[in-house]
Amino acid sequence: MLFVRTNELRPGMRLAKPIYNKNGVLLYERNSRLTIPGINSVRNFGLIGIYILEPAEPVPPFSNEDLAFEQAQTIYIFKLRDIFDKIYKRAFPDSLPSLVEDVLVRYGALDHRVNFNQNLRSADDFMFKHAISTAILTALMSWRIKMSEENRNALIAASLLYGFGYRFVPYTILDKVAGLSQIDLDTIQISLEKGIAYLREFHAEFAFLPKARSIVEYFILSSNPERKIEHPSEDILLLSEILKVARQFDLLTGMSLGHEPASEIVAMNYLREHKETYNETIVAVLAQCIHIVPAGASVDLSTKDKGIVLVENPREYLKPVILRLTDNKIYDLSDPEVFRKIQIIDIMKTMDNRIEIDENTLKQFVADKRLVEITNRFRRK
Repeated sequence: MLFVRTNELRPGMRLAKPIYNKNGVLLYERNSRLTIPGINSVRNFGLIGIYILEPAEPVPPFSNEDLAFEQAQTIYIFKLRDIFDKIYKRAFPDSLPSLVEDVLVRYGALDHRVNFNQNLRSADDFMFKHAISTAILTALMSWRIKMSEENRNALIAASLLYGFGYRFVPYTILDKVAGLSQIDLDTIQISLEKGIAYLREFHAEFAFLPKARSIVEYFILSSNPERKIEHPSEDILLLSEILKVARQFDLLTGMSLGHEPASEIVAMNYLREHKETYNETIVAVLAQCIHIVPAGASVDLSTKDKGIVLVENPREYLKPVILRLTDNKIYDLSDPEVFRKIQIIDIMKTMDNRIEIDENTLKQFVADKRLVEITNRFRRK
């Protein structure tokens, strides 16, 4: 799989990922060959590039849920762009409630983990893609926490709106692929605070808006050490802490040109290590919402070799059952004796930031009695 910039696309190239229009209508299937009209469509959408299959490369596996995730993200990005344009013009963002509701319906009541697939971002679309991904994460977490629908709506709305101020951040900063300087961070903070002024133009037009705005204001202003703000209610504090975890996880795992994002494992380790900033309970809830080390994933081990995850551990994602490739033996990392000797260091990713799944190894593998017992034990837990 190759990432090809828009200006380098040529007729005959095969698509690695589907392309949808703003209404979610499928325009080009995976494995379809680009035509001149197709290339023009990609350019008209403002895409910086797309993923292309190499000449002999098979189409990578996508589940129906993965495809639906891609489609929903495309629809949401166009909707949010329209909402931000209206807010900037001080016009009424009438489509905001429908976007909040759609995110809540799709991702606010799932009884299983999802593959949190990221998409490539540029300075032009960073604010939209970041907001959508953050809103999806907060929707997933708010359901696990069993929040009231009022709070869930406010949290999703805050996740979508808090980054409006990124509109005022110079592209030279948004395009940076290395660490941001203190001047850059100060510019971002000033820009986000400027965005609050625009959100204050709207009052109680939507039932969830006053609380959403309170979350946004506390979340942004509390990041400025020079500001003295009142201690918020317990509701606002909890909701802003969820937003903080979701935002940072997305920023760490988000993709941009020339920048290799952190894997889910590295991102989760970062959140867990900074307990003074990120609520431990909320970080644990995030781990319950998305696949971090799923079955079939290729992993790097502390023993300097690689393995394949055979059985995901739903309680402790770093302690699954693995097949170690150097000796072709099965190891249950939930066993303390085994875990002392072997740990998962990182997970291998494909070029478009998806977890690399070894489908062939899983097909050839036949579970023995011991592995069935381990699997059943995980399920009972």
